[in-house]
Amino acid sequence: MNEDTNPTRCGLVAVLGAPNAGKSTLVNQLVGQKVAITSPKAQTTRTRLLGIALAGPAQIMLVDTPGIFDPDRRFDRAMVNAAWEGSDGADVIALVVDAKAKRSDRLERLVEQVAMRPERKILVLNKVDIAAKDKLLVQAQHLHAAGGFDEVFFISALTGDGVEELKAWLAAAMPEGQWHFPEDQVSDASERLLATEITREQLFNQLHAELPYASAVVPEKYITRKDGSIEIHQQILVARDTQRAIVLGKGGARIKEIGEKARAELSRVLGVPVHLYLHVKVQEGWDEDREIYETIGLGWVK
Repeated sequence: MNEDTNPTRCGLVAVLGAPNAGKSTLVNQLVGQKVAITSPKAQTTRTRLLGIALAGPAQIMLVDTPGIFDPDRRFDRAMVNAAWEGSDGADVIALVVDAKAKRSDRLERLVEQVAMRPERKILVLNKVDIAAKDKLLVQAQHLHAAGGFDEVFFISALTGDGVEELKAWLAAAMPEGQWHFPEDQVSDASERLLATEITREQLFNQLHAELPYASAVVPEKYITRKDGSIEIHQQILVARDTQRAIVLGKGGARIKEIGEKARAELSRVLGVPVHLYLHVKVQEGWDEDREIYETIGLGWVK
């Protein structure tokens, strides 16, 4: 795996933070390619996903987690639970904070919770390229004091500024040990799961208000054709007929655009032609269906 005389290193980094802090964008930057979906909307990430970054002799396993917030619904509680579970056994917890967001009680509680954890902890102030510079240092000093962080990093996950310094620190912080994954593997997600995530990314990008949060994408079929192309069938679940009509759009225009953009992205990521078939199904109470939770990778919570 490594031609250097330096011993190999391998460890786990839990990437935690509030919704829309830029966790998935950061994981993609560290890995060097897209392994997690992103959108401008909060709470895009729903389940834990492992991105695998390499830095010299170090393999850094990055757990991208759902945003931590105050949950109301069972589905929300399951996402928050998945985030905290993603930090179990981590060598480092990286708390990602939106540097341009105002200080909030929710962030203060999150910092307090992280401060009680025994793992090494770093504070990653993200979006510094668009944050007010005069407030950055004050915010960093306050959060550092409250959380007991080992280090503070100022980055822009979108542009990549400061990410290499962060990556170098993480690589050095990983314990010595054999790599857990082959050198060319960038994620633990199956292609089947990745395909549903990319379709869901388009729901977040193209639908408005609460509809993306009221929908789910579940796999039906994933077939490799003789010519090497992949045939994918997916079901988009919504709770009401009115929501189905919005997803379909006038004359089916919206679902066509969702499908075209998802198919193009899937072809780019998978490196082969993709045939994507989407079906919108009304299933009232899908977010209370235990089987759906298991299908999309969430644990069942009471």
